[in-house]
Amino acid sequence: MTYRNPPTTPRKSATFDDYTLSEIRRAAATGIYDIRGAGAKRKLPHFDDLLFLGASISRYPLEGYRERCDTSVVLGSRHAKKPIELKIPITIAGMSFGSLSGPAKEALGRGATLSGTSTTTGDGGMTEEERGHSKTLVYQYLPSRYGMNPRDLRRADAIEVVVGQGAKPGGGGMLLGQKISDRVAEMRTLPKGIDQRSASRHPDWTGPDDLEIKILELREITDWEKPIYVKVGGARPYYDTALAVKAGADVVVVDGMQGGTAATQEVFIENVGQPTLACIRPAVQALQDLGMHRKVQLIVSGGIRNGADVAKALALGVDAVSIGTAALVALGDNDPRWETDYNALGTTAGAYDDWHEGKDPAGITTQDPELMKRVDPIAAGRRLANYLKVMTLEAQTIARACGKNSLHNLEPEDLVALSIEAAAMVGVPLAGTNWIPGKNGF
Repeated sequence: MTYRNPPTTPRKSATFDDYTLSEIRRAAATGIYDIRGAGAKRKLPHFDDLLFLGASISRYPLEGYRERCDTSVVLGSRHAKKPIELKIPITIAGMSFGSLSGPAKEALGRGATLSGTSTTTGDGGMTEEERGHSKTLVYQYLPSRYGMNPRDLRRADAIEVVVGQGAKPGGGGMLLGQKISDRVAEMRTLPKGIDQRSASRHPDWTGPDDLEIKILELREITDWEKPIYVKVGGARPYYDTALAVKAGADVVVVDGMQGGTAATQEVFIENVGQPTLACIRPAVQALQDLGMHRKVQLIVSGGIRNGADVAKALALGVDAVSIGTAALVALGDNDPRWETDYNALGTTAGAYDDWHEGKDPAGITTQDPELMKRVDPIAAGRRLANYLKVMTLEAQTIARACGKNSLHNLEPEDLVALSIEAAAMVGVPLAGTNWIPGKNGF
């Protein structure tokens, strides 16, 4: 009888997985790098690596429906004559008209207003739909200066000086020609149908001393009324936060690498910056070292998805969070109802991130007039408001379970970590131990 060795099951490489192999083949065939939107897709330490310690004998919980848990926050109280007062500590991040359709921008304004929070313009200037339907609107001041004018600076409720973005710290923005409609071209004073690439740094300053001068200039333009935010990508959060504070910022926004973008190089999104979780502790520490924690407010963004994420960020010392990708999903982006249309583009609902192509079946990240008709800004705004309501209720539920009558009373002592990496990043004990990696020489 002849015995044969059984065949070995084929094993694929973890390093050269199917996606990597397909990307090598695509690069070899085209000779160009891949561009996409959204944020990092690789698995990173995130808020899921943290758990709350609810009240038991040693802590006294609050009744969910009878005892108040405050959610309000004031932003910009350091220097501004008119700081922003929000009902919830969840804001809408900057996403440009151009990247998003007009109805989508209107829906963001409507949803934010219904929820008592703010939305943000993004690159390319302020639209009338957005200003008209946003009770509180933050105006982004970017390196491109696209659409920037003193009148709109004064019409805004706050100004956000964008130094960096989490998906691409050190890189500029992209808006490819297929999304440059007549209106977008007019607002940006650039040719229609031509790729627009924003500068990676502001043209009129080279360092933090110049940033201080720029902030003073913006204060003079707005009669010292508007809070001035400074937004940085999550690269060196301790030093960037400290320098922003010393330059005179009222609010610092730190955006981790799970933060989205309309378009940039795939290699940039996946390999530059730090996870949002890793950015919080250094930024809070910088504020504490300067004696400015809670005096200068800290907003963190990048991968915020639910009320638990909000509560965990606030427990780590943040004043508010900001959402972008999640807000678009709430409006209807990547919705399975358009699955057939996504399939026709070679993708699927939930994976579509080629926002720069301008063919979004949901009508949100496009300038196509027919696709934009699919967005009802009133209905989409209500969906966003519902989502923000649920996030807030979830965060309150956790806070009450920890015995806190305000979301801002949550603290690191309420948290434990499920991984050594997360414990080291945020400075809380590994679950089941009192060990914080890096503390006491260990």
